[in-house]
Amino acid sequence: MTSQTTSQFARPRIDARALLGLYDPADTIDWGPIRAAQLHAGSQLALFMLAANVVGASLITMLLAPLVPLWQLASWSAVVAAVACAVAFRRLAKHHRDAVTGSLKDVRETVLDGISLGAIWSIPPLAFGHAADADAVLGLWVVLSLLMTASAVAMAALPLATIAFVAIVGAAVATMLALSGPPVLAATAALFTTLLAIATFGRGRALVVIRANEMALAERDETVSLLLREFEDSGSDWLWEIDAQRRVARANPRFAVSLGADPKTINGTPFLQVLAGPTWEDGNFAPGLRELAERLKARDPFRDLLLPVYVNHDERWWEMSASPRYDERGAFIGFRGVGSDVTEARRSADKINHMARFDTLTGLPNRLLINETLSRAMADADKWGSRCAFMMIDLDRFKAVNDTLGHPVGDRLLGRVSERLRLLITENEMIGRLGGDEFAVVVRDATDTQRTEQLAQTIIDSLSQPYEVDQHTLYIGASVGLAVGPRDGRTAEMLIRSADLALYRSKDAGGGVFHSYEPQLHMAAEERRVLEIALRSAVENSEMHLTYQPVVVAATGQLTGFEALLRWTHPQFGNVSPVKFVPLAEEARLIAPIGEWVLRTACDEAARWDIPVRIAVNVSPEQLHNPAFVSVVAQALAQSGLPPERLELEVTESVFMREGTVAIEVLEKILDLGVRLSLDDFGTGYSSLGYLAHTRFSSIKIDRSFVQGASKGTKEAIAIIRAVVALADSLGMATTAEGVETEEEHLMVQQLGCSKVQGYYFGRPLPVHEARVLAMHATGSSAAA
Repeated sequence: MTSQTTSQFARPRIDARALLGLYDPADTIDWGPIRAAQLHAGSQLALFMLAANVVGASLITMLLAPLVPLWQLASWSAVVAAVACAVAFRRLAKHHRDAVTGSLKDVRETVLDGISLGAIWSIPPLAFGHAADADAVLGLWVVLSLLMTASAVAMAALPLATIAFVAIVGAAVATMLALSGPPVLAATAALFTTLLAIATFGRGRALVVIRANEMALAERDETVSLLLREFEDSGSDWLWEIDAQRRVARANPRFAVSLGADPKTINGTPFLQVLAGPTWEDGNFAPGLRELAERLKARDPFRDLLLPVYVNHDERWWEMSASPRYDERGAFIGFRGVGSDVTEARRSADKINHMARFDTLTGLPNRLLINETLSRAMADADKWGSRCAFMMIDLDRFKAVNDTLGHPVGDRLLGRVSERLRLLITENEMIGRLGGDEFAVVVRDATDTQRTEQLAQTIIDSLSQPYEVDQHTLYIGASVGLAVGPRDGRTAEMLIRSADLALYRSKDAGGGVFHSYEPQLHMAAEERRVLEIALRSAVENSEMHLTYQPVVVAATGQLTGFEALLRWTHPQFGNVSPVKFVPLAEEARLIAPIGEWVLRTACDEAARWDIPVRIAVNVSPEQLHNPAFVSVVAQALAQSGLPPERLELEVTESVFMREGTVAIEVLEKILDLGVRLSLDDFGTGYSSLGYLAHTRFSSIKIDRSFVQGASKGTKEAIAIIRAVVALADSLGMATTAEGVETEEEHLMVQQLGCSKVQGYYFGRPLPVHEARVLAMHATGSSAAA
């Protein structure tokens, strides 16, 4: 942008109309100062033009005195003198001489001056020319041509006024010559007048260009001066110079002040000694100072070299740039350069760097610094043929703290965890926070495998101790995944992946333990990845289907409904167990579309049955946490034609564990549709009577683990079944015993009071066509419980 502006002022585009004062253009040139310069130039030569007019009038009077009455010539001369004086006095006015800007009106008014003078000077050739002889005519032409030329030269700064004067006088002369002489003389006068007008315009334009360039140079000089003043006033930059022996030469005062020294005392002192300060004696130089010494020794130019300098025992950071100097004979005479105190910028950069690499909550290194440290540890291990290790730590039961007590308490708990971790590490390890409730440890030297594994166990033991936070006693634990490099990964990314797989195994084992990476973990993860990819297209490829397990009345064995169970048959993997793919679908956020397909398919099938038995469908917590699930249920019922009372949705207690969700509101809206709810696997999770009190369940399902335990005579299992039955009876709910496989188990749960049973004893999960046959052969009476 600066170069463009400079170019415009160097070769400005001058509009002819603006030059003549006919209009005011809106371009990059400020015409106010230019017009002031035009008027000022006219005032400088006003007396000259006054004298030229008086002299010219005198010459004309003497030339025509023998031919024209004297009183006529005297009258004309008096008028010339009066008009010339008036024009001169107006151009010498104070506001023209002192003005810094001129208006368009001021320039236009000068045209009247030119017209007035032109009209006066056209009188001699037009009024007296016919009485003059050839010599007098020639004299008149010469005098008037000189006057026109003088005006064109002296008053070109006001081109419109001058051109008007030249044109009027030139036209009068050409007319005189045409009447009294050969036509060629008149044509010559007209040509001379035209050339003089063009020259006047050109000279006026040149004067304006010069003034515009002067303005541009003045603006540039002002800008440079301003920058120089700012440079001098800022105090952060200074010049320095050394001689061929690398001693300070002519110390700049600002340079000396930056060192806290007197310029006279450092003149002649070795430059490196001045910069080294207290480190000069012990030789403990900073790397930047050593690099500066090498550059000076090699006589190489350098730029933005950063080095620490001690000023009054305070560490400052300087940025140095310099080039070598040579005399006219090519001999080296030293260096000259510039320095800047960048201490504040350096401190800001260090602060930003710290914020980028350290966790703001715990103060521990964050993921970026952890990755950088691990990469250096991997490089050192590869260089020295040793080992390094990486641990991933995940807090157990931390989510429950966040959900029950809130995130502020969770944040303070993370701070206590980080304090304990800091106490466990040495210089050989670095502890950091990856994010959330995940931490990591980088072990730089892990050649002692036993010590590394002992550290992992110590971390688990330490983090499992109770915490006192805001008058709450909190119990959490930790799971650890351990990977050793380069055995378990040749790069930092691979080692982190291996530790993550080991951590996943620790979590699967129930938490509170550590596992080291094993190659089969990668195989399992790869199988899981491939399975997830296949799962994403299973519904579209018609690989999934439903089976239907009968639910009967415990007392009579009469069919009361079916439970729809999801099955997956993959063309490559075969039958994939729900135990494997259902948790995977929940983690991959695929459970919602799969669950919707199950619901619609089950409703469509149940609507085909002749008897009014119920169809039970399992619903995941993810579905119930979505308010739109109510519309999904309503659409499935409407499109299939299934009465709402024949649909039973089975939910688990885990749906109530997430605070701040709309799950209970969604369940209430589903109940308003007329759909029944069943609480599945009661007693195996977080069992709370509050769930039963706040939600209108129609039945409770007793998990098969209690049925099997009761069949073996386990007192606790029998007591739990009796308690659940009593609870359900008191709330008007039915109870369904799952996993009944023998007649003895059937009789047992019947005696314990269960109202419905489900299990292999009454029927395995049936394909859709077998379920239809069973439904058709069932009694036509209602089996509603």
